[in-house]
Amino acid sequence: MKNLSRLLFAMLLVLGYSNVNAQDKNNPWQITIGVNAVDAFPSGDGALFTGNGEASETIFSKFVDTDNYNILPSLTTISVSKYLSDGFSFGVTGSINKIESWGEVPGTPDAAEADDLSYYGVDGTIKYNFLEDTTFDPYIGVGGGYTWVDEVGAGTLNGTLGFNVWFSENIGLTLQTSYKHAFEDYLDTHFQHSAGISIKFGGTDTDGDGIYDKDDACPDVAGLEAFNGCPDSDGDGIEDSKDDCPNEAGAAEFNGCPDSDGDGVADKNDNCPSVAGLKSLAGCPDADGDGVTDGDDSCPNTAGPAANKGCPWPDTDGDGVLDKDDKCPDVKGTVANNGCPEVTEEVQKTLNEYAKTILFDTGKSTIKSQSEEVLKDIIGILNEYPTAKFTVEGHTDSVGSEKLNQSLSEARALSVKDYLVKNGVDEFRLSALGYGESKPIDTNKTRAGRANNRRVEINLAK
Repeated sequence: MKNLSRLLFAMLLVLGYSNVNAQDKNNPWQITIGVNAVDAFPSGDGALFTGNGEASETIFSKFVDTDNYNILPSLTTISVSKYLSDGFSFGVTGSINKIESWGEVPGTPDAAEADDLSYYGVDGTIKYNFLEDTTFDPYIGVGGGYTWVDEVGAGTLNGTLGFNVWFSENIGLTLQTSYKHAFEDYLDTHFQHSAGISIKFGGTDTDGDGIYDKDDACPDVAGLEAFNGCPDSDGDGIEDSKDDCPNEAGAAEFNGCPDSDGDGVADKNDNCPSVAGLKSLAGCPDADGDGVTDGDDSCPNTAGPAANKGCPWPDTDGDGVLDKDDKCPDVKGTVANNGCPEVTEEVQKTLNEYAKTILFDTGKSTIKSQSEEVLKDIIGILNEYPTAKFTVEGHTDSVGSEKLNQSLSEARALSVKDYLVKNGVDEFRLSALGYGESKPIDTNKTRAGRANNRRVEINLAK
């Protein structure tokens, strides 16, 4: 009954330890179940590393001599360990055995026979693993415990050496040997060897993608191992965090975005994603190569400037000056005069021949009705030169005072100007000046000469 109580105590201690600390994030727990062999050769005098009294023998003299091993043909050991950090872990082991051979009695050649003594052990060990995350995983350890042989128990100081061989991320084989030095003379120093199957567990995988949170760059979102647990929603081989178009499969050269029309412009930047175009025009085509996209080009097959919606500038009057530069786009003119016709000397002469025939009431500025026909002719000529500016000049003979003649010439020039403006000539193209009797073109001594001096002239403004 006492032996059963000890075993139950050891098991409860081991299982209780497994719930002491909260789990870590990457399989921090390891449980090992297997068999153990107790080797008590030589019993010696209880001192550290002593032999059986012979100077030539030490406790290692028959280290691999299985004749001295005590083994039960069943599962006789269980251990639970918790990874701490930087290769260190702490574990507790419980074991049972039956002792049939317990060391050697000094002076006798064979191991002392024991009468099926019970063996119970509970040990705590701090281990250091030399290589982490490898198939072959060697370690050393140091610790202490309590061991009962039959009804007698004593504390021990333990040194441990072993290794794990991992068949997968979670399952492996563990081989271990521990040197257990007793603090009491009635418990011999001995070795305890063990072999068992180990299982690692306890890793956290929040998003359930098979990658533990410790190694998962995106622990809250299911992802792929290739991207350290981060997702690739569109399956284009570019993880979402680096994918400019995470929900549309695309090419790496476009940071995961598609290029539907194959023009080298990603759809998200392509103003014409379904029609191949030019990079310089945001993926839109330009059939005539004038730099205006076809969609905005009023003349997509004829090159023209953007200012005219991709169409060439017209020259409506065919004078060699484009309408955009032609100040008289509907009237043929000259390049020198910005597309407007130039007033020639002949035209100027004709104007003045007409202007001379304009008649006024005697001593007044009112135009006689019979002059309307000639004024119409003058208006026709002026309208042929829509950008030309003219000066209407009034002149008198020398009859009367100079002051009166000056006023009369000004009034008659203004009267003609007003008539022309009222009949469609732009006011800003005309000015009126009176010269009085200061610019005669004939003698004032004869009636005919004075008649010639009483005149109106329409001259091109300078």
